[in-house]
Amino acid sequence: MTAPEAGRGIGNGESPAEITTTFVGLPRDTFRILHVSTGNVCRSPITERLTRHFVAERLGILGRGLIVESAGTWGHEGAPMESHAETVLSDFGADASGFVGRELLDEHVITADLVLTATRDHRAQVISMGHSAGLRTFTLKEFTRLVRAIDPATLPPLEDGLVPRARALVRAAAALRGWLLAPTAEADEVYDPYGAPLTFFRSIGEEIHEALDPVVTALTGVPART
Repeated sequence: MTAPEAGRGIGNGESPAEITTTFVGLPRDTFRILHVSTGNVCRSPITERLTRHFVAERLGILGRGLIVESAGTWGHEGAPMESHAETVLSDFGADASGFVGRELLDEHVITADLVLTATRDHRAQVISMGHSAGLRTFTLKEFTRLVRAIDPATLPPLEDGLVPRARALVRAAAALRGWLLAPTAEADEVYDPYGAPLTFFRSIGEEIHEALDPVVTALTGVPART
């Protein structure tokens, strides 16, 4: 991993290795969430940084082996995120600094424990890359729907570590996928705001926020602050 890539991990400039050795008594292991959209300048950067922000809000720190990244199926390699995306993140109090766009590569899929895509087409593209990605790749809204149906009492407690809890959550969601179908095909989509006015970016940001909230709650076992 190059230095810039290391900085895209948990945050505060720490590398994944530094993060996983910080929490004594927890597994020296990692769980990688990969958010995927098209250009990696709008939807997936918003989702990546909001995930980090909301987990940190719940736990007081972003770490415990969790790494949150993003990439694009037609990623604008080296590009900054769109300015409207930065504004959306600022609206939520999330950090947009230091972001660099990436093109989706095999290595990103291979190392990801959970891939959350903006659309069904992105999901299909990730799965088509192979690497046994099917059971750990969902659209964001699909994963949210499945997570809502999982009894949190069946997941390992956070005291046992965030990594085993996250892995159990993905297994449970994969087991439910054939039983809980979307009411419509569009229900699993987050539409592309690229080139749209700020008002549309903000509506997409709200969609992403609503989809992420139950996911982060399930991951951490801590509900959002009211």
